[in-house]
Amino acid sequence: MSEPAIHLEGRRKGSLIGDMAALLPQGGNLGMCLTCGACTSGCPATGMEGMDPRRLLRMAVMGLDEEIRSTPWVWMCTMCFRCMHACPMQVNIPMLVYELRAGWPRDRKPKGIIGSCDQGLRTQGASAVGISTEDFHFVVEDVLEEVRESQPRFKDLKAPIDKQGAFFFVNQNSREPVKEPEEMVPLWKILHLAGADWTYGTTGWGAENYCMFAAEDDHWRAVLEKQVAGVKKLGCSSWINIECGHSFYSIWAGLKRFNIDSGVDFDHIVNWYARWIREGKLRPNSDWNKDLGLRFTVQDPCMAVRKSMGDAFADELRFVVKACVGEENFVDMFPNKSNNYCCGGGGGFLQSGYKDARLNYGRVKAGQILATKADYVITPCHNCHAQIEELSEHYHGAWRTVHLWTMLCLSLGVLGENERIYLGPELAEVALP
Repeated sequence: MSEPAIHLEGRRKGSLIGDMAALLPQGGNLGMCLTCGACTSGCPATGMEGMDPRRLLRMAVMGLDEEIRSTPWVWMCTMCFRCMHACPMQVNIPMLVYELRAGWPRDRKPKGIIGSCDQGLRTQGASAVGISTEDFHFVVEDVLEEVRESQPRFKDLKAPIDKQGAFFFVNQNSREPVKEPEEMVPLWKILHLAGADWTYGTTGWGAENYCMFAAEDDHWRAVLEKQVAGVKKLGCSSWINIECGHSFYSIWAGLKRFNIDSGVDFDHIVNWYARWIREGKLRPNSDWNKDLGLRFTVQDPCMAVRKSMGDAFADELRFVVKACVGEENFVDMFPNKSNNYCCGGGGGFLQSGYKDARLNYGRVKAGQILATKADYVITPCHNCHAQIEELSEHYHGAWRTVHLWTMLCLSLGVLGENERIYLGPELAEVALP
């Protein structure tokens, strides 16, 4: 006797999947899921709030709009694109998450993300932490004067603001002038030694754009247009974004999404580090690490690697790192480059208020780092830096987290005594100017 048939109710009539299809090329690919689970198996957010990428997508296809429009899981997914990278059908789940975020009433979205978005909209410099252009100008001048007086080699160091016709327009993450102004100095020194003609701008100097994480297109565009206006106002020829994954991607993707022509080439500064080293304008030396033998690994920022420039950028990043610390002292995470895991600092997770979930998400990254036995993790991204530094404490990893500009300046022999906040005691006096 055969088993009784299982009766499956017809799927609900939902509007979300149809709306999404209209946004994607060739009518979308959200219906092409093979339910293979490749997306879920590689997602650090799997299991949170009882959700995972495959479940979210299948619920959308089944028309369960109400259920997925209300799940807080969309603020725990960092939209890192690893699910799409692993998917044999290239199903764009991150776009689904973005649209779900967009559908949340603004007063229910994470206050941290909305607050940072609003600050970027409010300030002339597009600063997500709310520092005014006047205060930014004061901090830059104050720090610059101190460096000139205390470090004779850099008595002619410059950090120009509103230099008309400068070749490079440079963004600055607001975290530095507000919380750790000494961290701006290594960047200035690198630009100085490379002979770069550069400037900040009073308009649009801030690098961040949390309106992208809030999934508010109008506001994302408004902040981006402020940044573009700063570039055009000064007549710059090129635009460099500093070591920050999300700020790079918010500009790179925003220019395409909103069909904005900045009139200049836009690039990540790590690519310029590599170029200047090859041209001999920067000459890092890793001899300082021959006897110490400190082990270094590097975090591939999802926004700058998998979501935009790919393995070409990851290779340039490793070229610079190895030049600074010694190839024999570099150990890669596995997997890496475009296949690397997100650390959990992206997607606005740091500002979302879901701290326990964020640290749980970072368990995979902590495991990767521990497997390398690295003493230091180099992170050319501010959100990665903050998250990975916290993961070290939370998971008792004992590694230190450091910006690439710090190690580049140390290997150039120009890293000042008070520019070593993220270095351990073993490097407190190494290669002091």
